[in-house]
Amino acid sequence: MTETRNFVLRDKKGEEHGVFTGKQPRQAALKAANRGNGTKKKPEQIILRERGTKKLHYYDGWREEVSAPKNKPSWMPDTIKKPNVKKTKIEVVDKL
Repeated sequence: MTETRNFVLRDKKGEEHGVFTGKQPRQAALKAANRGNGTKKKPEQIILRERGTKKLHYYDGWREEVSAPKNKPSWMPDTIKKPNVKKTKIEVVDKL
């Protein structure tokens, strides 16, 4: 069983802001996209760096409102926000 890994959210200037956890970088990117303001027509760029490595994972992320599933619990609203991400590239940096 794989362990959870920590991914640090970076902005375009290289400053690191938040930490998202997941077994894969995509899982952490989905969590970051759910907090972002990107739309399908204008996705937000998400840059994640795994702690302990020099690898940067680049994603385009957005969030859209969809109707809740038919078997939803009673407390869930009729529409929910669903995150989406698309990996664009992986980059290895020399210096952090």
